[in-house]
Amino acid sequence: MLTLVAVVEYPTGAEAVGQRYEDTVLALLGRHGARLERRLRGTDGRAEVHVITFDDRAGYESFLVDPERAALRTALGETAPNTRVIEVHEV
Repeated sequence: MLTLVAVVEYPTGAEAVGQRYEDTVLALLGRHGARLERRLRGTDGRAEVHVITFDDRAGYESFLVDPERAALRTALGETAPNTRVIEVHEV
């Protein structure tokens, strides 16, 4: 199992667009053997934190190149969120 934390930041003025994008791409996780464990939004609405588990690394890699996800991101252009992904484990 692979557990990731994604810190997602929305460009100023593009918060609603970014949140809709995240709604859509997070719904794609199941086709890649993944689950959204937690989705937290910053109090200012400009950032989110996602805790996601994948059955394996191959699932994560297939999510990254999912054509639907890529097309959605390309369509957003400069309004696409900035995401930092951290691989984590229980301590």
